[in-house]
Amino acid sequence: MASVQLIVGLGNPGPRYDGTRHNAGFWLLDALVARYHCELRPESRFKGAVGRCIIAGQDCRLLRPDTFMNRSGESVAAVARFYRIPPEAILVAHDELDLDPGVARLKRGGGHGGHNGLRDIIARLGSKDFLRLRIGIGHPGHRDQVVDYVLQRPSADDRAAIRRAIDRALDIVPDVVAGDLERAMNSLHAA
Repeated sequence: MASVQLIVGLGNPGPRYDGTRHNAGFWLLDALVARYHCELRPESRFKGAVGRCIIAGQDCRLLRPDTFMNRSGESVAAVARFYRIPPEAILVAHDELDLDPGVARLKRGGGHGGHNGLRDIIARLGSKDFLRLRIGIGHPGHRDQVVDYVLQRPSADDRAAIRRAIDRALDIVPDVVAGDLERAMNSLHAA
């Protein structure tokens, strides 16, 4: 597998959405920035904040889109085009309703599963072949409750569980970036 050249954290911008379940991808990106001592800078041409750091000896770009979730693809596609990064060299971290808080899973490709951020990225990249780091946030129980649920802050227990999953995910990022997806999955999925 090719090495990862771009890691994207999905969420909604602005203080109203800080700490909400839908921003779990932002939480992961913030943790990456802290661990690798990177800095994100706003770049209007990319509609997001972009950073660069060395992970597992590889030069890697980080992206936090400033668009709303359903337009995340605008930002991702702009960075991918400018730096000539193919979809298979992109890792997208996002919230996942189908996983419980405290669970994180890695996968390559697949559909959007109703996730509007993924839907837009797939449409704008013209490919489903990017990696996904799925951060479990749990499900409210009925699909009619999903929109309100993802835009709310999780309970203290759920928040702590999500943070633990992000910490475990951070530990496998070097393997993912280096292109050792099998090792990363074995390690993350065994937890």
